[in-house]
Amino acid sequence: MANPQKAGRPAKTADARGVTAARIRLGRVFQAESADYFLLLGTTLFLVVLGLVMVFSSSLVQSKLEEGDFLAQAARQGIWALLGVPLMLLASRVPERVWMRLAWPALAISCALQLLVVATDLGVSVGGNTNWLNIAGFQFQPSEMIKVSMVMWLGLIVTKKQDRLGDLVHGILPILLVGGGAIALVLLGGDLGTVLIMAAMLLGALFLIGVRFRLLLVPLLVGGLVFGIVAASSESRVRRITSFLQENCTTIDQDDCWQVQHGMFALANGGVFGVGLGNSAAKWSWLPAADNDFIFAIIGEELGLIGAVVVLALFVMLGIAFARILRNARTPFAKTVTAAVMVWVIGQACVNIGVVLKVLPVLGVPLPLVSAGGTALMTTLFAIGIVLSVARDPEAPARHAARVAARRAGRVKASGRSAR
Repeated sequence: MANPQKAGRPAKTADARGVTAARIRLGRVFQAESADYFLLLGTTLFLVVLGLVMVFSSSLVQSKLEEGDFLAQAARQGIWALLGVPLMLLASRVPERVWMRLAWPALAISCALQLLVVATDLGVSVGGNTNWLNIAGFQFQPSEMIKVSMVMWLGLIVTKKQDRLGDLVHGILPILLVGGGAIALVLLGGDLGTVLIMAAMLLGALFLIGVRFRLLLVPLLVGGLVFGIVAASSESRVRRITSFLQENCTTIDQDDCWQVQHGMFALANGGVFGVGLGNSAAKWSWLPAADNDFIFAIIGEELGLIGAVVVLALFVMLGIAFARILRNARTPFAKTVTAAVMVWVIGQACVNIGVVLKVLPVLGVPLPLVSAGGTALMTTLFAIGIVLSVARDPEAPARHAARVAARRAGRVKASGRSAR
């Protein structure tokens, strides 16, 4: 007679077994990671999805005018996201020792590419800054690659010099010279916004891992002096700074105030609840860089104060995730890369939003994970992937194996009792 237990349960097909096996393998990829890991991963993915929606909304008009296709910019951003998210997840599985081996080659290659930008005809100027490299019709920003390679390099060099971080000459100075040299290559292209973020990464990461502030004070003052001299050497930068200092832009050329003023108009138009997704008036050629540097203004207009506060809250959550991972880091490499990426992402978000709110002069940096820009999105996701790799719980596999063994033992006992 047929077994009633087997008769009442349909046999699994090959397809069903394949789906189950795939589900099990996917579950093992994220087996019992720490809460900090999932907080950082979840917040990052939420910001990426929000960014795709807002790039789609804010770029429709400009894409149609420039490329004849409403979806051109949004489609490109979607492709970059589809490439960047798996790259982040792949990076999250790479061991720390691999990042340290790749650090020097990555920094050398990215600096060489940036040198091509400023020293050859391959460099492309956008918005007055020579910060793009065009190779066979493909444009990207080597300065963004320098950021992520600096993250790995800082982790490596701090690991090697952790016993000398209290010594200015033998510990801190070599780090500042190499890191400052990489930043200087970007400065030659005139991109002061990116230079500011990179300098903050270098000094901020050292401060957060415990280097005394007095050792960083002189480099900070020298960097500020160089930044001021370079800013004053360009007439367009001086006009932007002057327009920022003018409350209503009545005594200077109003063209220099156009972007900031229309950004404020967009925020004011949004009110508390916004005009609705897709209903922005500023994106109809009134606000330059609506899908990039000033996308926060479009968020405020379409989603209102509530949407703007949600974005701020997401970056606060991102900062909390970074801070928790930094506090629980077990190695100097883990501490350093987490500190550097934290200053990069959270600091750049503060600068971008500060520019839109007219707290800072226009510096031309995008809102991380949200603004349009393929190179910036890819490198930011890759850098967060490095942080995820050091945030993984090393005891998770053992706990997972113990839980699996306990479940199997429970099933064996249950089947034994049913047989009796």
